[in-house]
Amino acid sequence: MYRIAVLSYHTSPLAPLGGAETGGLNVYVLELASELAERGHTVDVFTRRTDPAQAEIVHIGEGAPGTRIIHIDAGPARYLEKRALDAHLDAFEAGVAGFAERESLSYDVVHSHYWLSGVAGAKLKVRWGVPHVAMFHTLGEVKARARVSEREPEPRLAAERMIAQDADKIVVASRDEQQLLVRHYDADPDRIAVVPCGVNLGMFQPVDKDEARQQLGLGDDDQILLFVGRIEPLKGVDILLGAAAQMEGQSDCFVLVIGGDSDARTGEMAHLRDLAEELGIAERVSFLGAVDHERLPLFYSAADVCVVPSFYESFGLVALEAMACGTPVVASRVGGLTVAVRDGETGYLIPWRCPEPFAERLELLLGNDELRRAFGQAAREEVERFRWSNVAEAVLGIYGEVIDGTPARTTAVFRN
Repeated sequence: MYRIAVLSYHTSPLAPLGGAETGGLNVYVLELASELAERGHTVDVFTRRTDPAQAEIVHIGEGAPGTRIIHIDAGPARYLEKRALDAHLDAFEAGVAGFAERESLSYDVVHSHYWLSGVAGAKLKVRWGVPHVAMFHTLGEVKARARVSEREPEPRLAAERMIAQDADKIVVASRDEQQLLVRHYDADPDRIAVVPCGVNLGMFQPVDKDEARQQLGLGDDDQILLFVGRIEPLKGVDILLGAAAQMEGQSDCFVLVIGGDSDARTGEMAHLRDLAEELGIAERVSFLGAVDHERLPLFYSAADVCVVPSFYESFGLVALEAMACGTPVVASRVGGLTVAVRDGETGYLIPWRCPEPFAERLELLLGNDELRRAFGQAAREEVERFRWSNVAEAVLGIYGEVIDGTPARTTAVFRN
């Protein structure tokens, strides 16, 4: 059995979802750690303390060895924007090492999430003499190319290049991301393992649409398009709004936007509210803010279509959650979405990031109940292969490879 040090420096897996820095990464870390612990491995997840009241150690799940969330003092114990976090990386790395020394712990592998954690992971690899497995989740070079307005600081890009060269193994969610790492970071393709994201099929499962709408106070006959995710330009909510405005004869079509602060009057949320007004659809768009993760299956089940118009998406977790609830997806043909969605079977993949092609496919689905139901049923069947248990088995294989040289075998169900 392995003792695994997981680094999630910039965001805690316990943080409420839907905030500025919480999303798929948080879900991934917590779900994978729980699956590994169920298999008898010991998982310590290290994250930065953001509240003085946070306990140093929080136990997750029941029984031994289980999973622990360990809060490390690194900078002020409050929320900091990402651009301020690299200044406290040395303190975080020293804090993790100090905790291990104080507890007389030795780890078999370090698994870092995001580039900030990857910097600390590279140092702990040397300090402890153990292999380092890295996951970037998003890549600065790719974000900059995906949307012209995106700008990433050079320290991030330099750090990502270092990690890409130094890590013993890099885990990515799609072959597309693997190719991007090779192309833009000169990473060794043999040190990159493709393991698609997982989905909690116990939580995300179909709810009767009428019942879901009744619980949410939504109209029985309304056509509902759903967006779930962080409210930032890269997520392409403006594309969805533009598509909704172009759909002819859809006066009963409503857009629900879940994520961010629904009361925000500045930044991207303010821009989207203004855009909805300009497009003449403000009365058909509801910005709901963050929603408890446990309530998301109701929204997915109540929606006719889930729309994921991202410019860049490493995982496609929202698409998997919607599919698990039997709801078809219309998404951008990027990153992990190309793995999650089967074009023309469980939804549609759009190669152009503009409203017109999204509107065309949405009109087709909303106007054809039989097609929509067929896609939804196929989506639920397709998503069975993305169980977190499959992800855990694949990641354990990677650990075995870097720890003792055992050849890793990617779970067959992930192969396209």
